Amino acid sequence: MIVLFDMFGVIARDQSAEVMATMSTSPDFWDAYWAHRPGYDRGDLTAEEYWRLVGHPPLVEKDVASWSRVDYEMVALLHELHNAGRRIALLSNIPEDHARNFERTYEWLDLFEVRAFSCRIGYAKPERGAFEWCRDRLGGDDILFVDDKLENVRAAELVGMRGHHFTGIDGLRTFLGLHSGAGATVDRH
Repeated sequence: MIVLFDMFGVIARDQSAEVMATMSTSPDFWDAYWAHRPGYDRGDLTAEEYWRLVGHPPLVEKDVASWSRVDYEMVALLHELHNAGRRIALLSNIPEDHARNFERTYEWLDLFEVRAFSCRIGYAKPERGAFEWCRDRLGGDDILFVDDKLENVRAAELVGMRGHHFTGIDGLRTFLGLHSGAGATVDRH
C-alpha cells in the first residue's frame, strides 16, 4: 500500500494564529485571503496577483512563516515508514513561495516518492484532477490518502483511493497497524 499524505494539518501544523494576527485582524482581509487562495494554491496566480486580489501589499514572508511549523512526531513516522520500505508520497495545496521554502528548509521531503504540490500540478484538493495526477504518477491502485479534511478524504475515495481522516498520529498509527512510536528518531531538517 502506498501512503499519500496531505501536508498542512497532518505533517505541518495548521496556520499559526500568532502570525496570522500580525498579518491582519480584519474579517474583510481574511475573507479575501481565503476566497482567492485556491487560485494561488493551484498556481493560477502569482504572489503579486494574489495579494493584489486580497487588497493588501504582499505579505509573502509572513504568510510563509504562518504555515511553517512542523509536527516532528509525524516526520519521525515518515522516516519509520520509509525505512520499513513503505512507499510514501505527498499531495499538498501549497503556493510556489511556500513550496520553495519547504524544499529549502526540510530534507525530509526527499523521503517522498512523489511530491504533488498543487502550484506545480495545476490542481488543488478536493479537485478530482489532484488525486488522478497522484494516482497516475504513483502507478498503483492501492493508495491510502491521509488528510485532516474529510472533504478531501471523500474526494480521494471517489477516484478509487482508500481514505483516512487524520485526527492525530495515534489514530493513524493504529490504522496502519504500527506499534507505538516511542524511541523513533526525529529529523528536524
